[in-house]
Amino acid sequence: MSGESDCTRTSPSAGSPSDNELLPDRPKYVCSLSPDLVTKAREELQEKPEWRLRDVQALRDMVCKDYPSLGTCLDDAFLLRFLRARKFDYDRALQLLVNYHTCRRTWPEVFSNLKPSAIKPVLESGFVTVLPHRDPQGRHVVCIRPDRWTPSNYPITENIRAIYLTLEKLIQSEETQVNGIVILADYKGVSLSKASHFGPFVAKKVIGILQDGFPIRIKAVNIINEPRIFKGIFAIIKPFLKEKIANRFFLHGCDLNSLHQNIPPVILPEEYGGTAGKLDISAWNELLLASEEDFLHDFSELVLPCDSSPHDLLVSGDADEKQCDDSLRGMKPQLYYCY
Repeated sequence: MSGESDCTRTSPSAGSPSDNELLPDRPKYVCSLSPDLVTKAREELQEKPEWRLRDVQALRDMVCKDYPSLGTCLDDAFLLRFLRARKFDYDRALQLLVNYHTCRRTWPEVFSNLKPSAIKPVLESGFVTVLPHRDPQGRHVVCIRPDRWTPSNYPITENIRAIYLTLEKLIQSEETQVNGIVILADYKGVSLSKASHFGPFVAKKVIGILQDGFPIRIKAVNIINEPRIFKGIFAIIKPFLKEKIANRFFLHGCDLNSLHQNIPPVILPEEYGGTAGKLDISAWNELLLASEEDFLHDFSELVLPCDSSPHDLLVSGDADEKQCDDSLRGMKPQLYYCY
């Protein structure tokens, strides 16, 4: 996205027509939704095609009025992501957009140099991938396998970067904006040493992004092969989850039949009792890595304007970090107990 907000651009003065040529036209939005998805968006997201561009302009005006230094892209297609994620509630969509930028600016370990080639080792490990087929509701399935991560190779933030870029790629699709996604997390082989890397501070940051800082609809989180230690992990996560999201967690243990009630075998790989062949991570890796130039242009060079700070956008601060550190000390005994 552009590092310069359209809000900061001024109209050329009279007598300088050449300046007008330097102001690029905003890309014209063309809806790619099928008739069925247009109907679904109307029923579930309160999206009315006849009012769509009016709603986008209303959000754009709010950004320019309330956050002129946000430095955000204001293209129709980009702003639509946030409106759809908040069911066309202008205020909630604006807050989501502000949170989106604030998250990026306040966690440099994750968002600096954010591009597919920078997380290639994570992709090659198979830590995160996207199954090739959508589920019957038209949702992509994001498969996360923590056992593929070796902590001595790179920090946990690299895994978070890989997940974030995966979501950024998926949300480019209007179909995904409407249908949402499903997560399949395989916790087979997750040890206490790995779990200890996911303390309350990291958990709060990640949950904050997924719930309140990214324009995507997470419709279900399916956990499989979770060991006893997962009770401790979930105890860390749950306080930060909204009730609606917490109710979308499904713990299946080793019961593949239970998993198949949520995700049909026809789209699952053999590793999870499916009939879609062996799990192949190469196709998704190739797709994401081929998007390098798009990410370089749109996402990786987001610079905080010199006249504002992250606290001008959304207060987070040291108090939360201290609270999380205190919580971590309290949670560690619970982790050991569960293990």
